[in-house]
Amino acid sequence: MEDLLELATGIAGQAGKGEQIEAFVARANDTAVRVYEGEVEHFTSAQSEGIGIRVVKDGRVGFAYAGTLDPAGVDEVLAEARDNVGFGTPDEWAGLAEPDGVALVEQDLWREELLSLPTADKITLAKELERLTLAADSRVRVDEADYADVRAEGAVATSTGIATAGRETGAYLSVSTLADDGDVTHTGFGFTVGRSPADFDPERAAREAAERATRLLGATKPSTGKVTVVLDPFVSAQFLGIIGSTLNGEAVLKGRSIFAGRVGEDVAATNLTLIDDPTNPLAYTASEIDGEGLATRRNVLIDGGVLQMFVESSYSARRSGAAPTGNATRGGFKTTPGCGCLALSLVPGTRSQAELVADVDEGVLVQMVQGLHSGVNPVSGDFSTGASGLMIRGGQLAEPVREFTIASTLQKMLKDVVEVGGDIEWLPMSAAGVSLVIRDVTMSGA
Repeated sequence: MEDLLELATGIAGQAGKGEQIEAFVARANDTAVRVYEGEVEHFTSAQSEGIGIRVVKDGRVGFAYAGTLDPAGVDEVLAEARDNVGFGTPDEWAGLAEPDGVALVEQDLWREELLSLPTADKITLAKELERLTLAADSRVRVDEADYADVRAEGAVATSTGIATAGRETGAYLSVSTLADDGDVTHTGFGFTVGRSPADFDPERAAREAAERATRLLGATKPSTGKVTVVLDPFVSAQFLGIIGSTLNGEAVLKGRSIFAGRVGEDVAATNLTLIDDPTNPLAYTASEIDGEGLATRRNVLIDGGVLQMFVESSYSARRSGAAPTGNATRGGFKTTPGCGCLALSLVPGTRSQAELVADVDEGVLVQMVQGLHSGVNPVSGDFSTGASGLMIRGGQLAEPVREFTIASTLQKMLKDVVEVGGDIEWLPMSAAGVSLVIRDVTMSGA
């Protein structure tokens, strides 16, 4: 990692008069295994490295990248980025991030044992997950079982004074399942994630994969009406991801946020507090630095229902007159920074999902949604998505239902949150899940 930081700072140090230079250097090793019927169907093991360079001069930005860290190749990338400045459109807000004095929160994101794990053991893990899933329920077929891991290191340095580096490991096991119901085939999945396989819980992954495939056997379309919905943690995490995308400073600037101009207003129920905190080591997307090299930090976006702030990159912060929040995002060395939430979660309540369900007289437990992103308008807030799950009658889970939609608006759903569960789950996405009770949602079925 130190060699990456040295390379990045050396490039940033070559900035000329009136010029800013940013170098983002990355290196990764990853493995992917797919098993079907006890045999390896697919296997890859790859190494990658590369550099992306941004040059800013006279309000114009030039960018170039290469999948090599060879000195000659790096020199070519810098020359190309400088040349590309001439093709950029002038932007008075163009510029690189600058140190903002926020201290880095050190985190334990690296597991050395992953480096020495034999390939045979990785294959065995996938095979064992397939075996456990088939043993969980005789009605289930396994479509595929997968193991994957990654070891990533990166560094970013700028001529404005940033010089940071970080590294992390990650691994996951997943299985896709099928269960036949006459002419209909239901699908399911299960997964377990961690910094290394030592964090895995394959028995739970297998059990959940079998349950997800079989719980809709015999499902029918429900009647149309207004109901209380209980969002399963996996669904609420996706819902929070949508909310997070509208709390993005860049989205506000582009006129693509329902929250524009509403800081300080009541936008949600008083029992809802939404936090973006990539310094939380429990988050799968935890990180010490953002995509521009600034320290990540805990940002309270909605506190007791009141909108407090938006997340900002250095660019969106300059344009909006705010301060960067350590939320620059980056897809790798081939891209320039964007902006977004990094590790969203609701402050959890105290009760389990079963206790929440017990208080619902007539409703539905939504366990899966389809087309969520296409069914939400971030400008108007209109919300409509396909769903499946279990009816709730008199506080008890009842018959399975499928092929219905739930509809409302994001604004109304946030205001109509009845209770936040205490069953927070840290998932392999940028938002944690928790059971969430929302009243007065339209369910359209038969």
